Amino acid sequence: MKNSITNVMKNLLQVNGGRIFTVTFKKKDGTLRKLNGRLGVHHGKKLSSPTTESIPKYLVVYDVQKQAYRNVNVSTIQSVNMLKRHFEVC
Repeated sequence: MKNSITNVMKNLLQVNGGRIFTVTFKKKDGTLRKLNGRLGVHHGKKLSSPTTESIPKYLVVYDVQKQAYRNVNVSTIQSVNMLKRHFEVC
């Protein structure tokens, strides 16, 4: 069940079309993190550095407030705000 929710959330974010969204997720240390970000930003991205884009459970999100890339573990997403709607994982 959790795997299908993970796929739905990942697809939902990818369909957003590069618009800014807010995602709340648990970080690796267990704390909650709220991130305002976009997908599909390639400015300043180093092509030679190791990346998690090939790992299915991660999304590489551009954090618009910190102006840096962040890895979001899709399986730990709590909620997403985008397209004037709120989506929550129960």
